[in-house]
Amino acid sequence: MTDVFVPADLPAKIQHYIDGEFVDSIDGDTFEVLNPVTNETYVHAAAGKKADIDRAVAAARRAFTEGPWPRMLPRERSRVLHRIADIVESRDARLAELESFDSGLPITQALGQARRAAENFRFFADLIVAQADDAFKVPGKQMNYVNRKPIGVAGLITPWNTPFMLESWKLGPALATGNTVVLKPAEFTPLSASLWAGIFEEAGLPKGVFNLVNGLGEDAGDALVKHPDVPLISFTGESSTGQLIFGNAAPFLKGLSMELGGKSPAVVFADADLDIAIDACIFGVFSLNGERCTAGSRILVQREVYDEFVEKYAAQAKRVKVGHPHDPATEVGALVHPEHYDKVMSYVELGKTEGRLVAGGGRPEGFPTGNYVAPTVFADVAPDARIFQEEIFGPVVAITPFDTEEEALALANNTKYGLAAYIWTNDLKRAHNFAQSVEAGMVWLNSNNVRDLRTPFGGVKASGLGHEGGYRSIDFYTDQQSVHITLGAPHNPTFGKQAPPAAPDLDDPDPR
Repeated sequence: MTDVFVPADLPAKIQHYIDGEFVDSIDGDTFEVLNPVTNETYVHAAAGKKADIDRAVAAARRAFTEGPWPRMLPRERSRVLHRIADIVESRDARLAELESFDSGLPITQALGQARRAAENFRFFADLIVAQADDAFKVPGKQMNYVNRKPIGVAGLITPWNTPFMLESWKLGPALATGNTVVLKPAEFTPLSASLWAGIFEEAGLPKGVFNLVNGLGEDAGDALVKHPDVPLISFTGESSTGQLIFGNAAPFLKGLSMELGGKSPAVVFADADLDIAIDACIFGVFSLNGERCTAGSRILVQREVYDEFVEKYAAQAKRVKVGHPHDPATEVGALVHPEHYDKVMSYVELGKTEGRLVAGGGRPEGFPTGNYVAPTVFADVAPDARIFQEEIFGPVVAITPFDTEEEALALANNTKYGLAAYIWTNDLKRAHNFAQSVEAGMVWLNSNNVRDLRTPFGGVKASGLGHEGGYRSIDFYTDQQSVHITLGAPHNPTFGKQAPPAAPDLDDPDPR
């Protein structure tokens, strides 16, 4: 191994950012942040608890009720978001360097994520200016229109895979629509999140609109979910954590958007362009170190081309370049944390009993330390195998044969997840019918994971609740108020218009 790369000017400590100031935890507690290449502590971060969340929510609530941000014109907020995008773009190399160092992502892929973060802000800056809401008119009788209003304090809980980009994915629409936010980033990767404060200040975001509390999910995350003054929670992470959040948010009837786990199928039919499908299926599971929710980690291949596919796929997987995250030639870097490395390696060992190992299966040569896993491929995996059913979230793939289209569909739908699906076939009729029938929130036909920002992002079954992206994000982060105006004579059914007959006066003398 060469000398370990460490970026210049790393912070001495990572703090919270509350009401426009960097602050330590109220109780002074911190947690260790590890370098995934060495698993050594390189910085300590403030460990937020309920008291810190209370402080951040109070600041965000104050900024919402008293500050200018929710009442600014969409064009004014748009200008701030465009400045944020400009700043992020101008610092993409530094952002990528820190993200790669903190998460183990290959530097070239981290650079792409930094640029996507800028694009997220630019997209929502444009969308809120172009936003048009419904109006309905019945001539001479009634006019109806919709007001969109920011809801309040949005609690944003983000994961450790591509953290900066996924933070932007939530921050962009939450801020664009006039809400204030409290961000709780993943404890494994707090470094790049600490940059948002300076970016927002420079762009002119008012004080208190953005707040950040670091900490463990069971402490800071739990307190944010349960806080009565946080009406919205947007969460990306594991399905099991999503279940806890769902239960903890239920008593408060909070708005929830949860993008959860996946075990997405890539279905390769015999008539597909095999080499193109192999390239896509290699990238789909080994990019971002395999730590991606939409990874096509179950590859289903039609029997006629199965042997050829497995042979070519395994050979190409062995050529995937494992290396140091900062090396531009690296295609798979180090997994984010030793706890996650141990989890992935336990699945690799399990896979040796559940499938035929055709590539990888352990540490790559030349990397005796750090969280490195060789790209690993198992063939002939049965549908009830755990490596077929359970999300591994690493550079590990299971390949399974099928004979008929009906069998392929049954296998594709045979998990609790339903986030993404990838279909490879040159039969147009089959492609559209299969896409209609597969249980997935997103489907790519003869395509890798390339998504237009205007389209909804989300899953079904255990992969999520609700959708974000494009107008779906605007819907989530706003209340829609219907206003009804009568243009003609009011249509009022009248109750009680005719007076009832007078009751007899019992005190009057008998007129007879």
